[in-house]
Amino acid sequence: MKKLFFGFVLLTATTLQAQIGVKAGLNFANVTNASMINHSSRSGFHIGGFLGTGSGKLFGFRTELIYSSQGYNYKSGTNNNDVKLNYILLPQLFCLNITKYIQIQAGGQAAFLLSASNDSTMGSGSILDYAKRFDFGLTGGFELHPIKKFLIGARINYSFGKVYKDLALGIPRPSFLAYEAKNNVVQIFAGLKLGK
Repeated sequence: MKKLFFGFVLLTATTLQAQIGVKAGLNFANVTNASMINHSSRSGFHIGGFLGTGSGKLFGFRTELIYSSQGYNYKSGTNNNDVKLNYILLPQLFCLNITKYIQIQAGGQAAFLLSASNDSTMGSGSILDYAKRFDFGLTGGFELHPIKKFLIGARINYSFGKVYKDLALGIPRPSFLAYEAKNNVVQIFAGLKLGK
């Protein structure tokens, strides 16, 4: 069954003259709308693959599947704490090829929370009890193609959805939680185009 599935993907990519590739890089993650906590950015990473069309043309489209480790740091009293939020990202990007070396990308993105952790013992319960499993937003950036098959780039992801669920009345707010917090991630990456 797996061979049949991957065979179908490769056949579709060939038919559409699509470009398959892999990429990985660094995340500089934080949250916005979180003034009720003393937060700062944390570093993480992302890795995944992409399928694109329109190579060699002015306009193109790309879909990606990315594992992304993000979150934020925050201070509670004299303690520095780290919130880790690990997502699967599904960017859907429109591409503008300025030249054969420069590509601008912009589009929407869905995100699915896989796991979450908080290194503080000051919160109550698991962070997954408070976090939303689905997120969505906008993403955009650029890619440079300095040599054949190799690429480097940068991108910013801005979420519209809140990281955390609304708390029921009477439930105390954990030290890591900001009610309106939204993910904000800057990514830098390198990648490799596969095939011809």
